[in-house]
Amino acid sequence: MSKVSIEDQLTSTLLQQTFLDGEVLDIEEYKKSVVSYVEIEQCVAVLSDFQADCSYIYAGNFGEFFGLSSEDLIIDSAFEDCIFNKINSDDVTERHALELQYIQFLKNLPGEEYRKYSTFSRLRTSGSQNVNYINHRTIYLKKSSNGSIWLALCLYSPSGNLQTSTGIDGRIVNMQTGETIASEKYKPLSETLLSKRELEILKLAAKGNNSGQIAGFLNISVYTVRRHRQNIIQKMQVSNTTEALRTALVMGLIQV
Repeated sequence: MSKVSIEDQLTSTLLQQTFLDGEVLDIEEYKKSVVSYVEIEQCVAVLSDFQADCSYIYAGNFGEFFGLSSEDLIIDSAFEDCIFNKINSDDVTERHALELQYIQFLKNLPGEEYRKYSTFSRLRTSGSQNVNYINHRTIYLKKSSNGSIWLALCLYSPSGNLQTSTGIDGRIVNMQTGETIASEKYKPLSETLLSKRELEILKLAAKGNNSGQIAGFLNISVYTVRRHRQNIIQKMQVSNTTEALRTALVMGLIQV
């Protein structure tokens, strides 16, 4: 799986949003709430500001697992690579893909409905020996008045489920009702990243077809296929078709 491809796409999605001039956020109130929560749960919390592209990291006792001190930390990035680097890279890729699907899902909700939902996943630590499991949640706390995601909260805590497994068991949960949202309700939304024709071409490429064969199947010119391939690569923030296929596979856009 291509961690960089998914991470680049998530970074582009969140950091290239448009924020309104003059709109002010009282982030100090959010920081106080997060600090209080960490003091109770002794977890690790990352409060990310996508407009400023920075994060505030608060670590309870569980912070020792990541090598974090108890002192509050500010990093010049909205993404906590200092934590991601200690997690299985395949799981980080799947976590990023889940967040992209989460974003697409929330776009279709009215008003303040987005506040009811969070993601949940179970991540493995990096390394092949003495693997530990970590519960992870992402919650979007605040949007700007034009709908851009402004503040996000990521929570890390030790998992009580020590059963060996692969995959992150990623899901979107309604925090008000406890309902797990069926993947059929949000995975198809990822298809909006590409046009119908681009998705057709990507699916055919996944089956091993070259541009000439794809052109024959779709009754279009090879030039048109190549132009669509370049559009796919640009939209998915990847370097080539191979990385586009890996990214699309993780996001559930294609199956093999």
